[in-house]
Amino acid sequence: MSERTLPPAAGLRTHYIGALDESLLDRDVSVCGWVARIREHGEHLVFVDVRDHTGTVQCVMDGRGSLHTEAAVRIEGQVARRPEGTENTDLATGAIELRVQHAEVLGDADPLPLPLDEHAEVEETTRLRWRYLDLRRARMQRNLRARAATNAAIRRAMEAQGFVEVETPLLWTPTPEGAREFLVPSRTQPGSVYSLPQSPQIAKQLLMIGGVDRYYQIARCLRDEDLRADRQFEFTQLDLEASFVTQEDVRSFVSAAIREVIRSVRGVDDVPIGTITWHEAMTRWGSDKPDRRFGMELVDVTEAVRDSGARALAADYVTALVVAEPLSRSRLDELTQRARSAGAKGLAWFRVESRTPLEIASPLAKAMTPAALEALVERTGAEVGDTILVVADRFEVACTALGTIRLALGRHLADPDALDVFWVIDFPLFEGVDDEGHLVSAHHPFTMPHADDMDLLEREPLRVRSQSYDLVMNGWELGSGSIRIHRPDLQAQIFGLLGLDEQAAADRFGFLLDAFRFGPPPHGGFAFGIDRLVALLLGEETIREVIAFPKTQSGQDPMTGAPKPVDDGVLAALGLEARRRELRSGTR
Repeated sequence: MSERTLPPAAGLRTHYIGALDESLLDRDVSVCGWVARIREHGEHLVFVDVRDHTGTVQCVMDGRGSLHTEAAVRIEGQVARRPEGTENTDLATGAIELRVQHAEVLGDADPLPLPLDEHAEVEETTRLRWRYLDLRRARMQRNLRARAATNAAIRRAMEAQGFVEVETPLLWTPTPEGAREFLVPSRTQPGSVYSLPQSPQIAKQLLMIGGVDRYYQIARCLRDEDLRADRQFEFTQLDLEASFVTQEDVRSFVSAAIREVIRSVRGVDDVPIGTITWHEAMTRWGSDKPDRRFGMELVDVTEAVRDSGARALAADYVTALVVAEPLSRSRLDELTQRARSAGAKGLAWFRVESRTPLEIASPLAKAMTPAALEALVERTGAEVGDTILVVADRFEVACTALGTIRLALGRHLADPDALDVFWVIDFPLFEGVDDEGHLVSAHHPFTMPHADDMDLLEREPLRVRSQSYDLVMNGWELGSGSIRIHRPDLQAQIFGLLGLDEQAAADRFGFLLDAFRFGPPPHGGFAFGIDRLVALLLGEETIREVIAFPKTQSGQDPMTGAPKPVDDGVLAALGLEARRRELRSGTR
């Protein structure tokens, strides 16, 4: 994290510990914090390390008195230089110590239920059970303060670009976001519910119709979905929307905010943020959120093997990946299973044994023409000792399957300190067709089609590109956005392609469609996950490490015991019955 300015001390202390240095030699100071470590030397001499969120200082005392580890204390003393040879270069205050004149215990501490040493391995459930103690560790202090710096940087960037912060409701109506919603029963209207927002999507579009022009919010969102490393039931995102803009404008707004965050958290200026198309991302890296911090790019070999003679390679699209080593049969079998798990029919492999003459080891080698084998090696640039992995299938299936293998084989090659940030644009508007023959939106039904593809909507809709865009960092999708449909005639056409008649559309989106009757401006927006962004910038593997009080992957809170049963009377007031308890006992 970049350097930060310490706040001025006040109250019970004259200085934060991180402000103590040799410029204060022989000065009397008072500091407050927690006892991190006690070391007794002889009968009277005691060294006590005292810590606050800015640093740690060694305090020299005549006897420990009633001090206990992790007690909250106030120390008065004189700043002195440490004796020569006893300096601690691991501490910012390691050249000085505090000669204690008075020590006061402000809050005593029982023996700890978990070690707070940064190097101690503690099971995560235990850490979350005692989260308020876990938060005292330097790592967690760093993470939470980096998160605060992120929020402040976002606000600076958005306000500098003319955005106004508006809070949207938490008690809302069900929205078409795709994930399950948390519902809140109404006490005053039994049988009716509010939903907690998965995002402020519809609310912010209504703000555009209301003339707000440029809106943003550091928004709390909730989704009742399965948890994993990058998901929690409740999360925080930067949410923005702007009127009379193009998608290039929106991407520029967001890029400015991201650069300001990186400057504040990592101390890096002017990070380049480029742009690639969805098709390029899939073709070269086999993912719509590629990790480009290492090579191993995919190669289109469709034409090279078109007349190969091998039926296994007869497909709409054939893509290849060169691995600069021979792979064992067990490893190849594992990768084949990985390809099948990603939806592919299988995985073909070719090991280059010799170049002149060309000798290839592969189960398909005998079925292929020499010209096709030569073309495959030439197209991929494979050398002796390399293994060529090939997937033949539909375009998206082939790319995704081999992209998954690319990550499995190469992600360890990525520079963990690198920051690769870029936009992915020109996504398909539709992701396929459902069982009833209706198109399925790839983003949401309010996404504007690409202006150049309007004539394809009725005759070749699966070729239509959308005006949606994702922001990717180091192989993680930070967020997504789009230009919205604001024309009622075009929205009705899209609803028709999705199988929604006028009545169904009115039932689901009536209040938004009503608003579109009254001068809706062209508008677009974006949202990115703040939890995920901070975790990436700090090198954390899970967003739980940058959230003060997260849930476990099972959705539990070990500290509070939530979720908990409630009294029957509370449920009755909401028009609910305690059926869940009966199910737990095995009866109905």
